[in-house]
Amino acid sequence: MERAPGSERRSPPGPGVPRPPPRGHAPSTAAPAPNPAPLSSSMQPDEERQPRISESGQFSDGFEDRGLLESSTRLKPHEAQNYRKKALWVSWLSIIVTLALAVAAFTVSVMRYSASAFGFAFDAILDVLSSAIVLWRYSNAAAVHSAHREYIACVILGVIFLLSSICIVVKAIHDLSTRLLPEVDDFLFSVSILSGILCSVLAVLKFMLGKVLTSRALITDGFNSLVGGVMGFSILLSAEVFKHNAAVWYLDGSIGVLIGLTIFAYGVKLLIDMVPRVRQTRHYEMFE
Repeated sequence: MERAPGSERRSPPGPGVPRPPPRGHAPSTAAPAPNPAPLSSSMQPDEERQPRISESGQFSDGFEDRGLLESSTRLKPHEAQNYRKKALWVSWLSIIVTLALAVAAFTVSVMRYSASAFGFAFDAILDVLSSAIVLWRYSNAAAVHSAHREYIACVILGVIFLLSSICIVVKAIHDLSTRLLPEVDDFLFSVSILSGILCSVLAVLKFMLGKVLTSRALITDGFNSLVGGVMGFSILLSAEVFKHNAAVWYLDGSIGVLIGLTIFAYGVKLLIDMVPRVRQTRHYEMFE
């Protein structure tokens, strides 16, 4: 049976045969898709550079948030333990030296009515206590990089600074109000020179170790030793000035007030900085 013309069944075009465009429309040529490789490669350096900038700006804060100091990335384990032992030796040396100087300075303060000598004696006691806190800080070998232990030591140092500064300022103001005149002799000179030199040397050692170990407690202990050295030389300065000009009797007490206020300001700054960090790192205790 023959089929009528036009009634043939048309098979759909195969996948390889393109469908002709409708009448009245020009054939559209598809534009080739852009290659995303150059774009991604051009953006990759910027994306890599941005994390590096942010990481460099918040490097130490990131490690402290995890309970570690920045020294954990700077020092190898054996290097950290070596510097920890050096910090312990310097702290023991500081305790012995400053304790002897404190006894001598208290003797000078009582015998010669020197407010600066009293202030130095109090600062020497503070140095003994701060060095003892540093001993506790580095007594545990496993806690050499512990941020929480570091901040606790700094908070204790801040409280001691406040108490000592109050005692120094009160004693100096009392001496100024009663017009106490310091006496000058060879013993006063010997104590002031010896204390100034020894405390300055201890301060340099503590600053160096504190920088390597990134320890705020060691740096604070070094600041305290530096104040002790300045007070030792101030005893010599005020005594020499009073020897040549008795009208400047207030220099000794004024130096005592100035040093006491300096210690007070440092203690307040230390507490403001460290108390929030103790709370932040209390869940990351790295010591037993």
